[in-house]
Amino acid sequence: MEENQTMVTEFILLGFGLGPRIHKFLFGLFSLFYIFTLLGNGVILGLISLDSRLHTPMYFLLSNLAIVDIAYACNTVPQMLVNLLNPTKPISFAGCLTQTYLYLTFGLTECLLLLVMSYDRYVAICQPLRYSVIMSWRVCFTLAATSWTCASLLALVNVALLLRLPFCGPHEINHFFCEILSVLKLACADTRLDQLFIFAACVFVLVGPLCLVLVSYTRILSDILSIQFGEGRRKAFSTCSSHLCVVGLFFGSAIIMYMAPKSHHPEEQLKILFLFYSFFNPMLNPLIYSLRNAEVKGALRRALCKESLS
Repeated sequence: MEENQTMVTEFILLGFGLGPRIHKFLFGLFSLFYIFTLLGNGVILGLISLDSRLHTPMYFLLSNLAIVDIAYACNTVPQMLVNLLNPTKPISFAGCLTQTYLYLTFGLTECLLLLVMSYDRYVAICQPLRYSVIMSWRVCFTLAATSWTCASLLALVNVALLLRLPFCGPHEINHFFCEILSVLKLACADTRLDQLFIFAACVFVLVGPLCLVLVSYTRILSDILSIQFGEGRRKAFSTCSSHLCVVGLFFGSAIIMYMAPKSHHPEEQLKILFLFYSFFNPMLNPLIYSLRNAEVKGALRRALCKESLS
């Protein structure tokens, strides 16, 4: 019996189950979103690496965010596109767990990077004279490396707990990629330890950072309101409010998916929330965090002018 429980070698991703015509339409739409995500974040990475004026801690953190967004999209979207064209194409057990590990790593890293970026903006706006001391390159590298390391370790523990479970069927995952909660539903054993660890990890990387981010932006907004010049106040408020919207959507949807009672959110609704993570969040981040920035716009103009002159 134990041998039969461990014989699952592949899974079928059920995806959306909306019919061939709608699948083809979604394939075209999602392919465009995927291309825009790669182009937008790729442009940000190129500008930051080529323009020496953008070699600052803030843009170093933005480049890390762009790398995370590209990696997250590349991990989940291609499998989704394949599934739309060929719903019965299986994914191997090892491939499924690898995808689970990578999506957890990149998702958790983004949570921690958003926290670091909010701290960076807090220091820049609220303590500008001490910015170069507080956010030195050494501190910046340490914070970024800590974000990647903590996320990787938490993802590794999640996958290690998943590996100890037997899978005896069914082997159909009701999702468009190997999302950990959907995979856990197929286990033929008690998954309470896994779910408890996921909840604890969410408290550590979602609730805690979200509270700190809100504190940072509250302090930032209070300082913005004290700015005497109307134009400066308007620009600073516009930037911070757009950042806060992205943070709220990112953390809010993650908390709904992993911490809210599951009976309140049908699986099809949760798939829509995951689409935000896979497409809209990676696609919007370059627009909100970088391409609306005057320095990035200037770097883009200089790059285009240099290209036209050559």
